[in-house]
Amino acid sequence: MKPIEVRSLRKTYGSVVAVDGVSLTLEDAEILAIAGPDGAGKTSLFRSICGLVAYDEGEVQVAGLNVPGEFDSVKPYLGYMPQAFSLYPDLSVDENLRFYAGLFGLGAEEFMKRRERLFEFSGLRPFARRRAEALSGGMKQKLALSCNLIHNPRVLVLDEPTTGVDPLSRKEFWDILAEIRDEGASILLSTAYMDEVSRADRAVFMDGGKFLAVGPPADLAGLYKGKVFEVPAEVTGDRLEALRAGGMRVGRFGAALRIYAPPGAGTGEIGLALSRAGIDAPEPKERRPGLEDVFVQLMGRQVE
Repeated sequence: MKPIEVRSLRKTYGSVVAVDGVSLTLEDAEILAIAGPDGAGKTSLFRSICGLVAYDEGEVQVAGLNVPGEFDSVKPYLGYMPQAFSLYPDLSVDENLRFYAGLFGLGAEEFMKRRERLFEFSGLRPFARRRAEALSGGMKQKLALSCNLIHNPRVLVLDEPTTGVDPLSRKEFWDILAEIRDEGASILLSTAYMDEVSRADRAVFMDGGKFLAVGPPADLAGLYKGKVFEVPAEVTGDRLEALRAGGMRVGRFGAALRIYAPPGAGTGEIGLALSRAGIDAPEPKERRPGLEDVFVQLMGRQVE
């Protein structure tokens, strides 16, 4: 009995195929991260797993129970955190926790024990009386996670839980997830951050409703074919298009250009291509391909 098993799932919205026949297994005490651009199908997949939308084909099981057929039995095992902050903004931290405890029928004594545990690792105790709407972005996400943990679920589904959260709060959030995982919970989440993908036990790259690659992050990082060069340069769109017209695959990453080249390419060849495109830049530096580079290559798209 796996925490989550998805077999050949297909979900459409009219003529739009959101999830295209994907299969997925979440193991015990595992963090599985799904990375993909907007519109990749991550939210539709998660909502199908959590019984929030009806899927067209396939099978979904949580803790060995069928979704949606046995969903009432699934609920005690499952915690779901959507993209948007979904708690009550006019209630305090403590009141939100009490409300969710009531939904799952927790008695007063059990609630107090679990609340103290949640306060301990979330750091929310000093803000117990603060209204949710007055919390910072990182605190809101910790509160949302705490509310989903109040009934002690063994399976968590988190849809981009750290989007828009500052780096320190993201790190703290992931420290909490690692602690929950180490205590035996299984976590399926989506993320827009490759540094978070690297912290997962396994990862999935998803685009166009399909899985492009699945495996431990270290294995995925080794899938890149070719070389990656980086050069500090801020260029206009026409210069970028000129570089691409010359046969280069290139994308902007902050104040640098990242150039994707075949295995035999060298810095001289890249420098010449930059010069021909009218780009005055320092000598390109070859860099070790990372997860982001692998994902860009698998998608087969240009990166703006």
